[in-house]
Amino acid sequence: MTSATDNSLSAASVNATAEEARAVAEAARETEWNRPSFAKGLYLGSFDLSLIHPWPEAKAEDVERGEDFMAKLEALCRTMSGRVIERDAKIPDEYLKGLAELGVFGMKIPREYGGLGLSLVYYGRALALVGSVHPSLGALISAHQSIGVPEPVKVFGTDEQKREYLPRCAAGAITAFLLTEPDVGSDPARMGATAVLSDDGESYVLDGVKLWTTNGVIAELVVVMARVPEHTDPDGTTHKGGISAFVVEMDSPGITVENRNTFMGLRGIENGVTRFHQVRVPAANRLGREGQGLKIALTTLNTGRLSIPGLCVAAGKWSIKIAREWSNARTQWGRPVGQHEAVSKKIAFIAATTFALEAVFELSAEMADAGARDIRIEAALAKLWSTELSCRIADELVQIRGGRGFETADSLEARGERAVAAEQLLRDLRINRIFEGSSEIMKLLIAREAVDAHLAAAGDLASLDASLQDKAKAAVGASGFYARWLPKLVAGAGMDPRSYSDFGRLGKQLRFVERSSRRLARQTFYGMGRWQAKLEHKQAFLGRIVDIGAELFAMAACCSRAENLLHTRPEHAAAAFELAEAYCEQARVRVDEYFDQLWRNTDDADRDLSRKVLAGDYAWLEAGILDQSEGTGPWIADASPGPSAKESLHRKYR
Repeated sequence: MTSATDNSLSAASVNATAEEARAVAEAARETEWNRPSFAKGLYLGSFDLSLIHPWPEAKAEDVERGEDFMAKLEALCRTMSGRVIERDAKIPDEYLKGLAELGVFGMKIPREYGGLGLSLVYYGRALALVGSVHPSLGALISAHQSIGVPEPVKVFGTDEQKREYLPRCAAGAITAFLLTEPDVGSDPARMGATAVLSDDGESYVLDGVKLWTTNGVIAELVVVMARVPEHTDPDGTTHKGGISAFVVEMDSPGITVENRNTFMGLRGIENGVTRFHQVRVPAANRLGREGQGLKIALTTLNTGRLSIPGLCVAAGKWSIKIAREWSNARTQWGRPVGQHEAVSKKIAFIAATTFALEAVFELSAEMADAGARDIRIEAALAKLWSTELSCRIADELVQIRGGRGFETADSLEARGERAVAAEQLLRDLRINRIFEGSSEIMKLLIAREAVDAHLAAAGDLASLDASLQDKAKAAVGASGFYARWLPKLVAGAGMDPRSYSDFGRLGKQLRFVERSSRRLARQTFYGMGRWQAKLEHKQAFLGRIVDIGAELFAMAACCSRAENLLHTRPEHAAAAFELAEAYCEQARVRVDEYFDQLWRNTDDADRDLSRKVLAGDYAWLEAGILDQSEGTGPWIADASPGPSAKESLHRKYR
């Protein structure tokens, strides 16, 4: 429990090797696949359309309660001003109180604990609605509801913990999730925060610094990830400890919110730096077992990732509305700008992609609500793909608006024009490619799951440390797997022009998806055969594999969505088929490019060039400029344990 012990733990974690980091991540992975996964099948060349079609049907009761809530939420949102949030860089307390009174902070919490018990579909639609007022509202609610205290307590908490915390959260106790540290992002093996068990076993003493604590500035409760050192009971029983999760009251002595961070977007976000110094946390506040924290974190993030696609849907819907209205109003060279092909291409991309954004989110959420499918990969793909495509939508909207797209809403209004915050949309969306797993990390996570079958079959072939003898044995075992699997990739329904005929004009798109799925599996096999254990370092190759699967998933979702609307909203069916077909045709071009780039690229040359840049070989290229950041501080702030020298910025809204 001494400071020396804590410091030694921090040093050990900072110096974690690549092997140790990999071991920590692998130990936290959920390796069982007890339910079918449509997306996992895509990567293995198995296109099982029955897993996503017919479209999952929600319970009538869930729809009725969801629609009733959405009507009330829309009425509340109409009383809020996103301009106020943007101007003051703060969500007004009365907005927070209004959301709490409506039950927004308990949307996903079961009704037995005072929550609304809404489905993920309506939760996402609610986020889209509040996010259209200001994305900071969406970030606030998502950080609380998706990854804050409610979700891990609901999934991993004891009955006592659920009774204690869930009603508080539902009533408006804002929460946060504290994982990242100044020098620790997606590599938890290097975590420096520690939680040392007291001699009597009644509490833990928490020390450390957490960075980018969304909602942390105003949170009442937080979930903190910290490393518990190995310890021994009085009876001699040894506990390995490990990364563990704790529910912590933010008014506990020793907690200091040292900074409220500001960003290029999300101006109203309550994100800070939180220091814990000798904070005593009751042992009863630990979630799950010691060492289970990373598994809790990953499971929580898996579910939480579906919130971001919901917010991306809102961005797409607003963008197509603004693009349509502006492109009809603005005239250039005798015609509305929307009639010029250079602009119409952008409008077509925004419209088709917005349809796809909604299809991907709604399908993933409906499957999550139904609970019959394993949607780990679907949720990760939805997050990755939605954030990338929505950022491109925002960029295209700014381009369509021209100089006005670069101008702020306040400036536009001040000179007498409509206050369209296109530049704000671009700023606000950019963080989504980093939130809850950056695009690069998401690709690695998805690739790890996508090639899991290959790694299992390859065994020691995929190990850098295995001996030649072990690799020879593994080769014999792998040959049996591939002898059974590879023939299945030669032919399929996608080669039969009659396949998927019940989808009408979209049948050819599904045939393309089926053929591409088998092609994708073959290409993955070729990569595995070429690089074996080194495949994990071919991140650009794996990234393209993931991107292909993401586009195929989106195409399939669009087709299923259009067919569903034919029966549920026939008045929109024709338009839905047009949008689905447009997206699929655009996606096919990208898929073909990704396939081409798998083997025709500059990856090796780029890697060598990057090494020389890092070595300073081209430092002369940097001459002729001034770096105004020099001397302002270190690249990474000191996060050594100890008392805070700053005044706490933590505040309460209620």
